[in-house]
Amino acid sequence: MPGRELMRSVTSMRVLAELAADHGMSLGACLAGTGVPEKSLADPAALVTANQELRLIRNLVEYLGECPSLGLEAGRRYHFTAFGTLGLAMISSPTMRSALDVTMRYFGLTFAFTRFQVADRDGETQIVLDDAGIPKELRRFIVERDACALITIQRDLFAQQAPLQRLAFSFDRPAQAPEYKAVFGVSPLFAAPANLAVFDGRLLQLPLPQANELAQRAAEEQCRRLIGERSAQAGIVAQVRERLAASAPRMPDMDTLADQLCMTTRTLRRRLLSENTSFIVLRDEVLLNMARELLATSCLSIEQIGERLGYAESTCFINAFKRWTGQTPHAYRLMMRAERLGPR
Repeated sequence: MPGRELMRSVTSMRVLAELAADHGMSLGACLAGTGVPEKSLADPAALVTANQELRLIRNLVEYLGECPSLGLEAGRRYHFTAFGTLGLAMISSPTMRSALDVTMRYFGLTFAFTRFQVADRDGETQIVLDDAGIPKELRRFIVERDACALITIQRDLFAQQAPLQRLAFSFDRPAQAPEYKAVFGVSPLFAAPANLAVFDGRLLQLPLPQANELAQRAAEEQCRRLIGERSAQAGIVAQVRERLAASAPRMPDMDTLADQLCMTTRTLRRRLLSENTSFIVLRDEVLLNMARELLATSCLSIEQIGERLGYAESTCFINAFKRWTGQTPHAYRLMMRAERLGPR
């Protein structure tokens, strides 16, 4: 799955293992195939890969598939304290909106598998939870978990008012739909074109009760250090892919990305060249992978997919896709549909 190469804390796997235990699932069954020893769950310094956590999620969903709204139950367990230093940076931020900015800057320290795309429009803050690249059989659980964790943290930071105005999910309406209103405070739209949470921008600008400039600066510095340490365990190509994919559709330019990686542009260019690639090649690769995923699995129009990838005009997206693959996005979508249907 693209964009999740960075190592992550074992905390999320521990949260999910506790959820499994509450439903009678043994720890051995929960960790089967992950390669993570049981003792690591008790080690606050232990790191795992995204694929190891994804395998645990697969075990959980396959074992407890009959449990309705399992993702919601999981998401309610992700309080800001689960995110360690990032959680401290969030809660010490001056406003909820700035806390969201901090989260996006250090997104690699979250446990999300969806990619957050944040935009401010007409007094609202909109967050798309992009589930491209997530295995279909795990998609609903992960989207539910990530969305519910977002709201859980919001309530931890500022419980007095509810800034969430609207919510939409791309999966079909489940039988237990009324439960979603009890969890989120609003009734979601189901079978929507995208997973979307819309917040009242005015409420997000209200001061947080535990804002502390010095604490936030110290926490952000620690976040930068953690990102650097974990990035060192992945190649530079993986790091660049991670940040580009997490930032879509507003991908950083090379100068900005080099600064995020705590190096000069010249050093970044040289290190990419040493791995026989370049910033432009990797950017196009990430865009192509995202485009293919959306064309193959979503009901979004060509124009909507182009917008999702940051193209102002659909013709620009069509021309880029044709340059990458030799065919138009429409032709690729038809080909993928034909492959799924098989010979008749």
